[in-house]
Amino acid sequence: MDKFREQSVRFGTEIHTETIGKVDLTTQPIKLWREGEEDNEEPTDTANSVIIATGASAKRMNLPGEETYWQAGISACAVCDGAVPIFRNKPLAVVGGGDSAAEEAVYLTKYASHVYVLVRRDKLRASKVMANRLSSHPKVTILYNTIPVECKGDGKLLGSLVVQDTVTKDTRSMDVNGLFYAIGHVPATSLFKGQLNLDEDGYIKTIPGSTETNIPGVFAAGDVQDKRYRQAVTSAGTGCMAALDSERWGQLQEKQSKEKA
Repeated sequence: MDKFREQSVRFGTEIHTETIGKVDLTTQPIKLWREGEEDNEEPTDTANSVIIATGASAKRMNLPGEETYWQAGISACAVCDGAVPIFRNKPLAVVGGGDSAAEEAVYLTKYASHVYVLVRRDKLRASKVMANRLSSHPKVTILYNTIPVECKGDGKLLGSLVVQDTVTKDTRSMDVNGLFYAIGHVPATSLFKGQLNLDEDGYIKTIPGSTETNIPGVFAAGDVQDKRYRQAVTSAGTGCMAALDSERWGQLQEKQSKEKA
């Protein structure tokens, strides 16, 4: 990241490290207020164009022991972390019952000795195709009506889970060296509600094939508008697209301004 930053600065980028607490995307120029200055009449900054890349956070369960073993056996991205040595040939668990959980569980079978899928309800929410693929896999066991309630280990790495039956409320311990959350993500878009068009899950809607939003001069890149892939390389790609879209939009505005003059 430091190298990316250095390269960006070398090409003329000015980097300001601050938290924006309020925006008005409906004006031109766009108005932005620093956190703590939201009540000021005058904005902290203005811009002709804005690229929103605020990302999305994986939903977590905040279990006892979760913080201790986060990134030390507990993750929210099987594709990102599933191949690391601590998970190789070890029993792993995935929490979730949708397509994402099914996909992550099947992916983890490449590395795990066995994968347990913990499903809160008595059936999967995944599509029929994904559900069949998951249930028929020889290295997968689906535990219905089951949730994790505590994470345990040696203080350095996760070693087991305490799981609970959601019907009987009985608990038991199961040995697993990895726990992967696949219970959804929350996009960081609360700042833009009421201004930008968001989908039912709160992700920014963009015009297909571009990073343009419903407001001219406002673009979105990365996980804040992508709930399917969520990879660093795809975020970087849409970041490049947004930069090009923003540059072209600026050139068009400049051209139109000159024509009016």
